[in-house]
Amino acid sequence: MNLLIFLAIGALAGWVAGVLIRGGGFGLIGDMIVGIVGAIVGGWVFGLLGISAGGGFGAFIMAVVGAMLLILLVRLIKRT
Repeated sequence: MNLLIFLAIGALAGWVAGVLIRGGGFGLIGDMIVGIVGAIVGGWVFGLLGISAGGGFGAFIMAVVGAMLLILLVRLIKRT
């Protein structure tokens, strides 16, 4: 059950990041992957900055921020 919740939060976080960064959506599966990887990236970045995000909402915000960073990084790599 936790895996399903994690995938749902990842999909939602990827979709929100795609909406916030115009033209950043990758479809449902792509958004899910971006959201899950973004959660990992967000956790790493938040840890480096010493920021703790507790609870489900904090994890969601961290995943969205990480997904946004990931989308921007992919765009930067695609551009070159």
